[in-house]
Amino acid sequence: MFKLIKFLKPYKKQVILGPAFKLLEAILELLIPFFMARLIDYGVKAGNSGYVFKIGALMILTAIIGAGSAYVCQYYASIVSQGFGTDLRNRIFEKIGEFSFNEIDMFGTTSLVNRITSDVNQLQFAVAMLIRLVIRVPFLCIGGLIMAMAINLKLSIILFVIMPVFAGTLYMIMSKTIPLYKNVQKRLDGVSTVVRENLSGVRVVRAFARIDNERKRFNKVNREYAETAIAVGRISALLNPVTIVIINLGVAAVLWFGGVQVYSGSMTQGEIIAYINYINIILSALIVLANLVITFTKAAASANRVNEVLAAEPSVVDRSDKNAVINGIKREALIEFKNVSFSYKEASEYALRNISFKINQGETVGIIGSTGSGKTTLINLICRFYDVSEGAVLINGIDVREQSQKELRKNIGLVAQKAVLFTGTVIENIRWGNESASIEEIVEAAKTAQSNDFIKRLPDGYNTLISQGGINLSGGQKQRLTIARALVKKPKVLILDDSSSALDYATDAALRKQLKESTSNMTVVVVTQRIATIKNADKIIVMDDGEIVSIGNNDELLEKCEVYREIYNSQFNGEVE
Repeated sequence: MFKLIKFLKPYKKQVILGPAFKLLEAILELLIPFFMARLIDYGVKAGNSGYVFKIGALMILTAIIGAGSAYVCQYYASIVSQGFGTDLRNRIFEKIGEFSFNEIDMFGTTSLVNRITSDVNQLQFAVAMLIRLVIRVPFLCIGGLIMAMAINLKLSIILFVIMPVFAGTLYMIMSKTIPLYKNVQKRLDGVSTVVRENLSGVRVVRAFARIDNERKRFNKVNREYAETAIAVGRISALLNPVTIVIINLGVAAVLWFGGVQVYSGSMTQGEIIAYINYINIILSALIVLANLVITFTKAAASANRVNEVLAAEPSVVDRSDKNAVINGIKREALIEFKNVSFSYKEASEYALRNISFKINQGETVGIIGSTGSGKTTLINLICRFYDVSEGAVLINGIDVREQSQKELRKNIGLVAQKAVLFTGTVIENIRWGNESASIEEIVEAAKTAQSNDFIKRLPDGYNTLISQGGINLSGGQKQRLTIARALVKKPKVLILDDSSSALDYATDAALRKQLKESTSNMTVVVVTQRIATIKNADKIIVMDDGEIVSIGNNDELLEKCEVYREIYNSQFNGEVE
């Protein structure tokens, strides 16, 4: 948790003043039993009503000032905890934005969401408790003990007996619960994963009539989470009853032995009442301390999870100050792979092996192959979402690892395999590609992407609100909007990763025709399963099992590449056109 203290620096004033006001409240709270003893011994017992009113007024004033101090502390604690949580969430979000796909794969989307929400909330609560109680509780314990000893040193032997028993009980309970809190957070990640998968894949679940199976799956992870949480709860539940029993035993002992001293005249009634109040203050503070230990134990587990994110170094980083851009010095090839091999982190085999090819400026290049052949992995290397394991990827003759990621991706328009849209209007989603795009440029991109007609039929046209994830659009409509989003960017390189899979053949053909007319100076890389989509490409790269088996145009590949010929025959009924 100490690594996160830097997020408290902007709130130094509140961090100092909050505990100071809480300390003032604790001091005043310790004075109340003292005043009570004086009121009983010198007011009530002596029949001095004036003294009773005087001390009573003083006690009321003390209580009011204490309540005001507590309010100020609470106010400062809220400012610090909320500010701390906001700053920490912003930093985690910023850090996640720096991650390459390697780190996102390592943590998992659901776990990252839990860390930025649930774990930060736990840390916020711990910070609030830190300001409100960390100084108050020890002061009450120590101050109460001193005040009790000042009243009667012999009777304080009871406290010295009770406190080790109390501390031992706390230790036993804490030693059992602390290891379980990390498991609770892990189980929560599991529940969140299942919920996320079911919500995002609700259509698939219902289409395959798997609702009952998914319900059983959720019940299983939910039960595991509940059992772990209950196991912690059962042990933690012992805390209050056991400590209350110890407190009451202490009070009973004080009453017994204190009563004897009152009877013998060595203590007054006011002193015995004050002594009991101090015992209650001390032991109640210890109960709060126990709850603080639980809070900080949970916070420690959360802090470890947050620090794992903050400490993770992105595997894809800018290695120099060079801002080489695609439209810089002219080279022989715009995109070049030199003996590239790549494996995912902790994978036992290469996903790509010994990949070499060149793509020239203005070419349209198709990439085709069976599912799992490495097509998407290959284009991820062009965008530098991952770094190669061996070899080099060159853009404009310069290794992508020596280029600024921002400048590199600024010149690449990517339409991903999964069409992703964001909550907002149609026009806002298309403008993701170019924030300064005019309405004319947006409409032009939409026409090229075969989107304009269906957009105009929407209730509010380009101002129609798209629901989360684009659930109010069909698969084909989402794909065409993502293509429009990439086109409005006017990139030097356009990458289409199986982005027309949901389109019918007529729309696909119209899209290809428009793309050819509007992207004549653009380098286009098309990943697809359909030969018709890339049949007229300048160059076709055929992949199989992570390797390039052949490169050429359609006619050349039909003659020399068996893999391509098999795909062609399966789609054209064996008839070579």
